[in-house]
Amino acid sequence: MRLTTLNHIFKIPICVHLWLTCKQSPRGCYDAAMAELDVTPEMVLRAYCCGAFPMADARDGELGWYAADPRGVLPMGRSAGEPAFHVPRSLAKLMRREPFALTIDRAFEQVIAGCADRDETWINDDIIRLYTQLHRMGYGHSVEAWRDGQLVAGVYGLAIGAAFFGESMFSRVPNASKVCLVHLATRLREHGCLLFDAQFHNPHLEQFGLIEVPAAAYMRMLETALAGGMSGVWCA
Repeated sequence: MRLTTLNHIFKIPICVHLWLTCKQSPRGCYDAAMAELDVTPEMVLRAYCCGAFPMADARDGELGWYAADPRGVLPMGRSAGEPAFHVPRSLAKLMRREPFALTIDRAFEQVIAGCADRDETWINDDIIRLYTQLHRMGYGHSVEAWRDGQLVAGVYGLAIGAAFFGESMFSRVPNASKVCLVHLATRLREHGCLLFDAQFHNPHLEQFGLIEVPAAAYMRMLETALAGGMSGVWCA
C-alpha cells in the first residue's frame, strides 16, 4: 500500500508506456508526457502483470509508471516455513468485539475517494477513473467498515489470478482501516491467494509481517500467482 513518502521506487521510462500500448517493445523510444497518451484499464492490467503500476505525482499531477525494488509483500503463509500475515494481539482483541460492520465491494467509489482525500496524494482523477472502470470490469475490489450507517474506513486494490495488489486505505476513526486490512487478508488466504502485493515498504504494514522481496524473486512469485485463481473472495 502506498504512502506519500516513497522508498526504493523508480519511475519507468515512457518507452514502457508505448510497450504497454503496442504490446511489443517499441523501436526508438522517445520522451513524452504520459498524460498526453490515453491510458486504458487494459493497459493498467498489463502493467501489473509486468510488475509495474501507475501513480500520479500529485492530486492534479500527471501519471507515470513505477516499480519497486525491493518489493513489499504481505505474506500469506501458505506453505511450511513461509511467513504468515500477522495480526497484532490488541487488534485481534478489538476485532472480537466486532466494532464495525464490514462489507465487500459495496462502496468502491467512496473508498477510493476517501483514500484520495488527503493533503498529499498520488490518486488523481485519472487514477479514480481507471480503477473505477476496473472495478466495474471485476478486477477492482474494496473492503469497507461502517459505523452507524456511515463509511468510516476502507481499503481497495486489484485482483488478477491468485494475486491481489493492495492500493490504498483510509480511516476516519482509529483502527478501522486496520480491521479492513485484516478482514481482507484473511479472506484472501482462505480463498487461495498466492501473492498479496503491498508494492513497497511501508512502516505502517510492518506490524502485519510485511516482507521485502528482491525484484527478480517478486517476478517469479507474480508469474506463479497470475497462473492461479481465487474463488469466492468477493462474495458478501
